[in-house]
Amino acid sequence: MPLPAYDLTGRTAFVTGAASGIGRATAALLAQAGAAVHCADVDEKGLHDTRTLIIDAGGTATTHTLDVTDRDQVHHVVETAIRAGGPLHILAAIAGIMHTSPVLETRDEDLDRVLSVNFRGVLYACQAAARSMIASGTGGSIITMASGAVDAAQPGLLCYSASKAAVVQLTKTLATELGPHAIRVNAIAPGWIRTPMTDRHDAQQQQKAEAAMVRQSPLGRVGEPEDIAHAVLHLASDASSFTTGQIFRPNGGVAMPW
Repeated sequence: MPLPAYDLTGRTAFVTGAASGIGRATAALLAQAGAAVHCADVDEKGLHDTRTLIIDAGGTATTHTLDVTDRDQVHHVVETAIRAGGPLHILAAIAGIMHTSPVLETRDEDLDRVLSVNFRGVLYACQAAARSMIASGTGGSIITMASGAVDAAQPGLLCYSASKAAVVQLTKTLATELGPHAIRVNAIAPGWIRTPMTDRHDAQQQQKAEAAMVRQSPLGRVGEPEDIAHAVLHLASDASSFTTGQIFRPNGGVAMPW
């Protein structure tokens, strides 16, 4: 690595949502930086493709089929990863889903499903990883995935926005609790990123949605998964050793909160 602060050689990372999109890009970049990466997701084929991508590039990757909404399963998989590869140094809790419905039409099952994946899934992963980091005494870095949706209300995104706002509060609380153990906890709140999750319209609608985001951005483009992966790498590395409890916003300038 040309910059030692970003060298993750000798460290172990656990990435949820690693089968596609931001999760896949993050797993691949952390491996490129030298980390041994545990890739977790419910999508077995996607996981296989991610591992192949990493291995072909000379990296180290292990896959784990995981439903992040199952607390016991999360803890079992993390423990399995630790037994196989040693203590965790990095957690990137990226697994997430999106649901769209007007507030007046939102059902209990809609809210429960989104909160289970986007909030409880992050909570369970953080709990399991933090316990490992505390037990090992080596400290570490936990990165959660919030969203630009927490900075501006958008019609139809109540469930998603609420779940990501909960992730922000989880991140800040964990940062205060885990700091004495040399564990840093930060969140990333992406803007519009071109991933399978955001590609939920037909081609014409998708083009219009992206064009609207491009018009709002001072940089004049939407984001790619690699844009977020690089933000994760920064927070996972020693380059951010004095950073905790923060919300990073790689969003092309669409939102600029105080």
